[in-house]
Amino acid sequence: MNSPSSPRHNILGVGVSAINLQDAVTTIQAWVERKQRQYVCVTPAHAVMDCVSSQAVRRVYNRSGMVTPDGMAIVWLLKLAGFKEVSRVYGPDLLQAVCAESVRHGWRHYFFGGAPRVTQSLVDRLQRDYPGLQVAGWDSPSFADFSAEEPAALARMRESEADIIWVALGSPRQELWMAQNLHQVGGVMIGVGAAFDFLSGFKPQAPRWVQRMGMEWLFRFFSEPRRLWRRYIRYPWFVVLVFLQLTGIKKFPIEGIS
Repeated sequence: MNSPSSPRHNILGVGVSAINLQDAVTTIQAWVERKQRQYVCVTPAHAVMDCVSSQAVRRVYNRSGMVTPDGMAIVWLLKLAGFKEVSRVYGPDLLQAVCAESVRHGWRHYFFGGAPRVTQSLVDRLQRDYPGLQVAGWDSPSFADFSAEEPAALARMRESEADIIWVALGSPRQELWMAQNLHQVGGVMIGVGAAFDFLSGFKPQAPRWVQRMGMEWLFRFFSEPRRLWRRYIRYPWFVVLVFLQLTGIKKFPIEGIS
């Protein structure tokens, strides 16, 4: 399947790429230039817990071209394992960094997901911030009738000949969707979760100092408690499982990387 270009470290059975933001951009550039079909999983602790809960989700992550350390807990664990140059590869930062790089190379972008006004606002902002950015198209699928709309959406993506497709369907749905549809569409798919909402200004981002402290999850919880409490209630169990792995009490074999 894939041959990851960066070393991966086992965190609860997920092979997380030991990279920083520049490494991620460089890897994506190489894929685009070689016209490789790859998908990227941007991975905070709650995504790792999705993988712990589901073998199917875990397999999708481990078969991806890159699993970025999005979340300070993941970064700290990689540094503890000896990867000193690792830093957070946060979805909104990755999107902006790739857009900035793409202007020089003429890469074409497609944006898939988010509410219509959110995605339109995102595209408008990116084209304003990065003059010359090539937007091949964007699509905001209806979640109420997603399966009925999907064939037409995939056809539009193929016809756009986009080099990079940004996918914002929420985790783990977006990762499963990318793995299923990568070879129907082509190019590089990158799942960025709430990045469309943050960069369009429709949802508040945690201040950088909160992010650096590893407390962004708490900021987001208080911003959307009714939607996110199920996600973050698993974090104490994440800590327990990491302790069991670090002490060797429990093994978490990596499955799916080839």
